[in-house]
Amino acid sequence: MNGLEERVYHQGLFLVKPRRDSFKSPKPDASRLLAFDVITEVNRNNGYSNLLLPQALASGTLSERDRNLVTELVYGTLRMQGKHDWILAQVSDRNWGEVDPEIIDIARLGVHQIHEMRIPDYAAVAATVEVARKRIGESKASFVNALLRNVTRRSIDDWFAPLIQIKDPLERFSIQYSHPQWIVSAYYDLLKDWDQVEASLAINNVPALPTLVSWPGYSTREDLIALGAEPTLYSEFGARLKGNPGSLDLIRHRLAGVQDEGSQLVATVFASMAKGSSWLDLCAGPGGKAALLSSIAAQRDITFTANELSTPRADLVRRVVHGARVLTGDGRDIAQLGESFDAILIDAPCTGLGALRRRPEVRWRRTPADLRELTHLARELIDAAISALSIEGILGFATCSPHLAETTVQMSDIAKKYPQMELVDVSPYLPAGLAQATRNGAMALWTHRHGTDAMFLAVYRRKS
Repeated sequence: MNGLEERVYHQGLFLVKPRRDSFKSPKPDASRLLAFDVITEVNRNNGYSNLLLPQALASGTLSERDRNLVTELVYGTLRMQGKHDWILAQVSDRNWGEVDPEIIDIARLGVHQIHEMRIPDYAAVAATVEVARKRIGESKASFVNALLRNVTRRSIDDWFAPLIQIKDPLERFSIQYSHPQWIVSAYYDLLKDWDQVEASLAINNVPALPTLVSWPGYSTREDLIALGAEPTLYSEFGARLKGNPGSLDLIRHRLAGVQDEGSQLVATVFASMAKGSSWLDLCAGPGGKAALLSSIAAQRDITFTANELSTPRADLVRRVVHGARVLTGDGRDIAQLGESFDAILIDAPCTGLGALRRRPEVRWRRTPADLRELTHLARELIDAAISALSIEGILGFATCSPHLAETTVQMSDIAKKYPQMELVDVSPYLPAGLAQATRNGAMALWTHRHGTDAMFLAVYRRKS
């Protein structure tokens, strides 16, 4: 301590507080202040980091270096907050779940800098406390200061050395890789090997490079490579970019897009299996798969339709399908349109467990209780799609989750309920070199094996 501070015992911790006669206004740096605001909006108001962060950065005047700092602070803290909570619960004299939410979020932000970034401990603590002073007040900031100082008294290796004593891999991996136990268990149900589970959990904590997609008729993969992107391994339309895709003219003018390679493969494998002259994307979402499918369809003189429940999202789809028809409505009511389609893709709403490296808050926001509602919705969408599918038509059922209930169980339900739907093995339609990528005749990607999101695609043909 110096002459400007006093030491006070509070709630089982010694706090270092500024003396009243030497009080200075908090001076947090803009990067950490912005990062905390986004994290709080995500954790407390159910915001989405992939939407909020780009908006916040676009409206600010931060340098490229500071933008990168904010990005790591936001995505990294959200991703690793379970691991950070395990430590903070040990240095807090109160039940960590009962601590004020704003203290929790700021303390997590601090621990992330201490343990996951190359920032000196003293700088991480001081900068985080300034954010706390600005946003939640002096008293709570003093508590944050005490928590973080206690964290710095041991190295990260010392903190996590006790994990080796935990014999249950479910509990140990949950802490070590910052995933809820139910997700760790769900991965084991599929992989049946703890080494594979560990690899899949570890890769979820590695930020993914932006992946670009060229749209046939508007751009080529060679165009993307000319801009410095590296070609994807499996998708003929993709390339990975080290940089900001939003700065590219091809993206700004909607001649190419940003789309994970796994999602590109769902669209291209489906397109290679689809037949007829009319295609439907039943759940078009923000338009990633719809953009690629519509471009492929246009090259083949195929009529393409996209359907989206949300009006704002349907407007996003219209921007990227280059004049193709976009419907706004509940996919479960598609039969009311009175039309039939030769190929229908259902990119079903799901838990998103296959895209955790891109959507860090999903692992904490989803629960096993969500499965019942989501799988029921998916079954209703399947029913609706089959009712609008032409004889000999092709149905694609896709999710961005590998969970058994959202994939294999749905396949079993289709087989029991719809004997007229014949499963078509996707293996002959997969790109060369894509190994260990099928399950029961469906495409089943894994991030740790293929470097893509863990996408799933089962394809059926209607016999009669």
